[in-house]
Amino acid sequence: MILKHLFTPLNNTRLSHLCGPTDEHLRSIELALDVHIAHRHEQFKIEGPKAKAQRAMDMLQALYEMAARPIPPATVQLMLSGDGSNEAADGPTLATRRADLKPRTKNQAVYLDNIAEFDITFGIGPAGTGKTYLAVAAAVDALQRSAVQRIVLTRPAVEAGERLGFLPGDLNQKVDPYLRPLYDALYDLMGYEQVQKAFERQALEIAPLAFMRGRTLNNAFVILDEAQNTTPEQMKMFLTRVGFGTKTVITGDVSQIDLPKAQMSGLVEAERILRRVPGIAITRLTSSDIVRHPLVARIVDAYDAARLSDLPPIAVPEPEPELPRVALPKTRSPRAKVPGSPV
Repeated sequence: MILKHLFTPLNNTRLSHLCGPTDEHLRSIELALDVHIAHRHEQFKIEGPKAKAQRAMDMLQALYEMAARPIPPATVQLMLSGDGSNEAADGPTLATRRADLKPRTKNQAVYLDNIAEFDITFGIGPAGTGKTYLAVAAAVDALQRSAVQRIVLTRPAVEAGERLGFLPGDLNQKVDPYLRPLYDALYDLMGYEQVQKAFERQALEIAPLAFMRGRTLNNAFVILDEAQNTTPEQMKMFLTRVGFGTKTVITGDVSQIDLPKAQMSGLVEAERILRRVPGIAITRLTSSDIVRHPLVARIVDAYDAARLSDLPPIAVPEPEPELPRVALPKTRSPRAKVPGSPV
């Protein structure tokens, strides 16, 4: 299908911002939607499948409306990550430092709704779907509204192919790299000074999962990140820490488990066991919810396809061969003796 559009009145500044440096924005749309875009001044032509060509045209029109200023590449990539509908952006408003924070996809909106409604929420999906970031944003929002007294962030200190003991420093310095993604999200949502003040008044705590044993967490917002690297025993221990007035969010990616091959993931087992327990919500995010570079979604899909192709085929049992019937020898029953008959 070929769609044509003429942007009028002619505005060279907007057209330049729409296309991006050396047509960078157009190339991103072409690559993500598998269409071809040609333009001459204000005349644009899009060629490709009907649905994708129409979405590309809708994106160009939306970008043209915001093209009074240069458009960052991240804005284009975020628009490509969503489904292009306004419904996908509906969701709760969170009081954080980021005024533009909102769910980018329908599943992200459902994820935030589940966090607000349920006491325990699982967010399971591939990298880049905003599992941790949105959970931290909901926690910051709850702290700002005084809905909770503190935020507790934790994750298992499991090495991804490297040995923790070889890192320099004491225990806190060894564990700090594993908690760095949580720090980054907090700094972005609260600001460095606010994070430091929250630590000082003990309204914010970040600790390895091993430090959770024996505790009861009341009036807190607790987030367990990288939960795919917990053992079933650790997951049960963590879930039983929940106290009164506490919200709990467990996030993880079951396609990136760093446990030994023979070890069952606590997240996989918990999803199977708790899926029908009232008061617990499980939100599944997919590659269509990835809000990073569009290549990330294609990388995730490629790995998932390769993993499925590497699985051994399901063996179909062959029918058992029918054994030949063997006739049993005939047996004669002894005849009864008749009185007076010769022996």
